[in-house]
Amino acid sequence: MTVDATLTLSAFSGCPRRLIFAAVNLPHDLIAMREEYFTHGLRRIDLDPDPIKQFGIWFTAAVEVGISEMNAFALATVAENGQPTTRMVLLKGYDHAGFVFYTNYQSEKGRHLEKNPRAALVIHWKELERQIRIDGIAEKVSREESARYFHSRPIGSQLGAWVSHQSEVIHARRILEARLSELEERFAGQEIPCPPHWGGYRVRPERIEFWQGRPNRLHDRFRYTREVESWRIERLAP
Repeated sequence: MTVDATLTLSAFSGCPRRLIFAAVNLPHDLIAMREEYFTHGLRRIDLDPDPIKQFGIWFTAAVEVGISEMNAFALATVAENGQPTTRMVLLKGYDHAGFVFYTNYQSEKGRHLEKNPRAALVIHWKELERQIRIDGIAEKVSREESARYFHSRPIGSQLGAWVSHQSEVIHARRILEARLSELEERFAGQEIPCPPHWGGYRVRPERIEFWQGRPNRLHDRFRYTREVESWRIERLAP
């Protein structure tokens, strides 16, 4: 399939700019790629007034269906220049305080969150035709909580947290392998300490949206917004 496209944009100055894209030979017909949704839908009466409990209901359903890595979610952070960045991470805990994941604090996402703690999470379960969006503020968990989770990980993963200076440029994989060999010898026969540059974040939710696929793209969407002592629930147009 060949695509030609012309796009007109408004620049920040207000002057229109015209971008012309050259013809591209696509290996697949992306325009024709679509799926219909046939689930039973989502009603306001179906929802728990507590979004954390509602999240638990949906997460349990994902576990029961046997979705691979059902705890994987896209995490969006924002750089100082306003550029958003996303990556996949794993959810490792949730409660009324927030949603927890672990990472290298010196990574790109760690540097972003240090300057701007606002974060957005998206979990998509295709098998259930469901999606959950979470907007909130990220805060570091305690060192005790980070160490407790760190020591529950496989030894290889513990060593990996020391080996990788996440997001730095490296010239060859052998650099990582050499660091791993060095650390295996260094920590042989002893408990591996949790690196000071590694730990967890807890995203305290301000908004949580539950999305259920429906026929004709008329999906069901409900958004919970945090208020002083409760949550406001609103249906959104698809």
